[in-house]
Amino acid sequence: MAYRFEKLMVWEKAMDFCVKVYYISKSFPTEELYGITSQLRRAATSIPLNIAEGFACKTKKEFIRFLFIALRSQYEVVTIIKLAHRLRYLDAAVTKELEIEIAEIGKLLQALINSLQTKSNNQQLKTKN
Repeated sequence: MAYRFEKLMVWEKAMDFCVKVYYISKSFPTEELYGITSQLRRAATSIPLNIAEGFACKTKKEFIRFLFIALRSQYEVVTIIKLAHRLRYLDAAVTKELEIEIAEIGKLLQALINSLQTKSNNQQLKTKN
């Protein structure tokens, strides 16, 4: 059974990113398992989870709220990636690759938010007239 949120490009890209994060973070030091490794994985998985959960909301306003949570998680991921690079857990090439992918996810999230807000505003204008 397929769910409609699975058709969202941003959800699919966020899922692919999560898988990559899990594989890459396996190489982090064992002492970081409950630190930066866990934090990075939780922040990355928060993105598609909030997209999916928000999709089930009854109103666009609620969905947008969950998308903003996903966007905040995207910012958290960016920061953790930069920290992991500074700690030399990630080399420059992997860091750049992850930064490009997470930036694209952020742009897609923002575009979806903008689209939903525009549709909501247009509907409000129609009902007021």
